Amino acid sequence: MLNRAVIFAALASYFVSGAVFAHDYSIGGLKIDHPWARATPKGASVGGGYLKIANTGETSDRLVSGTSDVSQRFEIHEMSMDGGVMKMRALPKGLEIKPGHTLELKPGGYHVMFVGLNRPLEQGQRIKATLEFEKAGKVEVEFAVEAIGSQPSGHGAHGH
Repeated sequence: MLNRAVIFAALASYFVSGAVFAHDYSIGGLKIDHPWARATPKGASVGGGYLKIANTGETSDRLVSGTSDVSQRFEIHEMSMDGGVMKMRALPKGLEIKPGHTLELKPGGYHVMFVGLNRPLEQGQRIKATLEFEKAGKVEVEFAVEAIGSQPSGHGAHGH
């Protein structure tokens, strides 16, 4: 009897925690998977945000801009290495998401920048933001703030 109670409690905990930490959003044919950001040190003026966007629709769309409650600007960036030198540049035209494809914004590649932070990003916080797509329009999301140096490790598994 005790084993059943322990198993039930473990399963209940798993499903409740999954509901709390998983945060996915949809707009049109776009599925947005687990937006997250890294915590920033005090005094930092920028922070990075990451997510996956799957296009299950029939036409291409484009992430063109956004806003957040923690920064003056929201920019879409690309980071790359060129001859051992890290290069980062803003993408003013945004990023295309082709039908049937998933675009992953992650450390070391495409990402969003929260520029002109109003406050440090602290682990455990949620950042309210609005993503704007060329065709699908605007969708409100929350970025879960993870530890400084966090890396993507799968859906809902960022430090939870």
